[in-house]
Amino acid sequence: MNQRKYLPTLSELVDRLSIAQLKEVFITDHKSEYASEISDIVHDINLVLKENKAEVDGDVIRAIVVLSQMNLHIWHNESNYRKGIKDGNNLELTHGLNGIRNTAKNKIQEIVGGRKDYKIDCLAAEFKDWEISWDE
Repeated sequence: MNQRKYLPTLSELVDRLSIAQLKEVFITDHKSEYASEISDIVHDINLVLKENKAEVDGDVIRAIVVLSQMNLHIWHNESNYRKGIKDGNNLELTHGLNGIRNTAKNKIQEIVGGRKDYKIDCLAAEFKDWEISWDE
């Protein structure tokens, strides 16, 4: 009864690591707190990988890079929008990029199995340049 029922998946840990890394760089007032969070996340990722005897290959590394890239663009887009900077900021694009994030997270999750997110929205036609050439 005291055990957790809903642990973060590997892909959720990697996603959180990417976001915490952005915060460590961009929110310097709390750098040490984010560094501590990063350390905890890396620890848990190592445990999950070891427990599942998971092998990380080039496809997983690419999915991690794509996930991090999408998180960075979303970060800048939303930060500018909150500051009132409308030029170049498109919340519809952010929505589409979240779909790419979910695809990347699903690809990361494939190495250990478990929960995936099946809500993968497609990009609007005007954002086709953002599509990722995943090897299916």
